[in-house]
Amino acid sequence: MQVILLERVNKLGGIGDTVTVKPGFARNYLIPTGRALRANETNKARFEAERAQIEARNEERKSEARKIADELDGKTFVVIRSAAETGQLYGSVSSRDISDLLKSEGFKVGRSQVDLNQAIKAIGITDVPVELHPEVRVSISLNIARTTDEAERQVRGEDLTSAEAIYGEDINDAAQPEEFFEEDDLYDDGSAPAEETDSEEEEQSES
Repeated sequence: MQVILLERVNKLGGIGDTVTVKPGFARNYLIPTGRALRANETNKARFEAERAQIEARNEERKSEARKIADELDGKTFVVIRSAAETGQLYGSVSSRDISDLLKSEGFKVGRSQVDLNQAIKAIGITDVPVELHPEVRVSISLNIARTTDEAERQVRGEDLTSAEAIYGEDINDAAQPEEFFEEDDLYDDGSAPAEETDSEEEEQSES
């Protein structure tokens, strides 16, 4: 299906170009979002008559996008989420979440402008591209962490995707038996005696 582009579309072309695309892409995205017109004689004439206005509007939107880009490009945002010790999030961070976050910080960015191939499902620092205009793209960083303290540690380069990294020690060695038993009560191999069950205590009392 052929369409006339009303703005630059990545990997397709620029304003005024007549390009061939899949019918579904044209009907479901390009035409309803105002990015293209169906290519026919009527629309070609309409485009040529309005070309100057279309190009002027595009320049105006591009100028506005560049102003936002000057403030947004390279900016880091901290996102606090619940996650397992392995770093796996209980949920995810989606394009909608990022759009809402940017809006709360004063940046008008729609969900479709966040170029995220798939939702983020683990803690860490992730770079996310944002398309403010077909000709204006920026990159932001999301510092996704369980707490603000851990977010600061991630900035310093710490990997917090294991219990040892989180707590700063090997938790398997953290609780030593000698901390809870007298030295004389430990076996020769250093292990602690098992606690007696109720049935074992009853047998001893009967004997």
